[in-house]
Amino acid sequence: MTAVYLWTFALSLILSFVLTRYVRNLAAERGWLSAPTFDRHLHNTALPRLGGVAIFFAFFFSVAAAIFISWYFHKLQPGFPFQKLGTILIPGILIFLLGIYDDIRNIGPYVKFAVQAVAASMLFAGGLRIDGLPVLFGAHSFPWYVGLPLTILWVLAVTNAFNLIDGLDGLAAGSSLFSTLIVFVVALLSQSSLVALMTIALAGAILGFLRYNFNPATIFLGDCGSLFIGFLLSALALEGAQKAPTIIAIAIPVVSFGLPILETTLSLLRRLISGRPLFTADREHIHHKLLQRGLSHRQVVIVLYAVSALFALLSLFLLWPTGSTLGLVLAVLGTGIWIGVQHLGYLEFGELRRVAQRTMEQRQIFINNLAIRRATEELKATRDYDQLCRILEAAFSSNDFDAFHLNLKLLPNDDPGQVPVEIFHPRREAASFYWKKNGQPGLRDSLPSWNLTLDLMTSSNRRRGSMTIQRLYTQRDLQLDVNLLTAVFPVALADALDRVFSQPREVIARPEQTRTLVAVQAG
Repeated sequence: MTAVYLWTFALSLILSFVLTRYVRNLAAERGWLSAPTFDRHLHNTALPRLGGVAIFFAFFFSVAAAIFISWYFHKLQPGFPFQKLGTILIPGILIFLLGIYDDIRNIGPYVKFAVQAVAASMLFAGGLRIDGLPVLFGAHSFPWYVGLPLTILWVLAVTNAFNLIDGLDGLAAGSSLFSTLIVFVVALLSQSSLVALMTIALAGAILGFLRYNFNPATIFLGDCGSLFIGFLLSALALEGAQKAPTIIAIAIPVVSFGLPILETTLSLLRRLISGRPLFTADREHIHHKLLQRGLSHRQVVIVLYAVSALFALLSLFLLWPTGSTLGLVLAVLGTGIWIGVQHLGYLEFGELRRVAQRTMEQRQIFINNLAIRRATEELKATRDYDQLCRILEAAFSSNDFDAFHLNLKLLPNDDPGQVPVEIFHPRREAASFYWKKNGQPGLRDSLPSWNLTLDLMTSSNRRRGSMTIQRLYTQRDLQLDVNLLTAVFPVALADALDRVFSQPREVIARPEQTRTLVAVQAG
């Protein structure tokens, strides 16, 4: 079959090369041109847009010729799946006619989706379907009412993905060429002669067309070409999945179609986030973003060819689906896509990231506020100095402050002997202690910081001193409702201190027994 594949490719290439020139001239004579009428269009002059006609007929005649000659010379393999060939070609012709009508008359997206869904249903009826996902659900087969929607979704996604990237000269055709060659390689390895024959014919037709479509293009692929190529690849992937191992059947087509699938996913997410209609065209596609960064048309196409080649190469690694190989592919894909999207500078994803950040901040605010509220409630019941220390430690260890300094005022009714000796200053009739987070420089160092001083007034309007809270300067916003610190918390702390220092104290802690609250030495 190697010779058959080679001359099928050559025949399709030559036919496409000749037919593209003929279709270009015919479309120009008949006025079937694509004028740059919309802002998203990147060409300056009206050009024919029926290049898919040449691809379709070059593909169709080369496949027919290969089958006929193989049969005539008795080279056709026994049991060649003619039924599957018809199952793919008949809905493929429907998609091709849909594309021609759209190129000439310009129909709406929902009509196109409906026709594509009919074509996908024809594939399903012919046995080309998604009837299970063993990677996720084991050997369990889906019932038809699950398999049919999944099959339609797959066909619509791939078909329109290749249509969506058809925005620069040679981009859709070149990207689809890489994907087609990958499907061909997988078909060879899985001994699927039908898929191998059809993909090699499609590759030749695309390559012959690229001679006229690469920048500067003299003819466009058109919807008849991009929709037909996308549909055919989705159908051939389904047929190849019938013979390939599970991981190959599922993962390789998805990865090899990476660029158009990524473009489609980004476009839908962008429009969904921004509230725009999902099927409204714009100038925010990947190739538009690269053009905005100063690259020329040809440079953008070459860059995206390289991206398509990378996707194709990574998909080949999945031919040996070990755990390490799969992990490597996922890591490279995830990292590359993340870096690429970040550098493209989509406003929608930047805003989404900020919303997610604010959501996480709200969670931290909730946690910090809860810690202060809990401390406030616990202070209302405490009558013990050590317990008061534990409450303050717990409250400020989990929030955004780095240290605090508590200056306590002794009232006339307080017995200085009841105040812990490690914090008492007899000459000033006051007490103070200091706390900082582990590893933080603290108040007494010269690092820049801002302070919040709270007057400690009891509920009976007696002054118990002050509490100075410190936070080092940082780029991060304060994740706390300051009103909690300035309203209820100081009163609860002052009342707790009032109870602790105005009642007899049975045990006075020695300095070596103190907690992380460190005494401030009298000056």
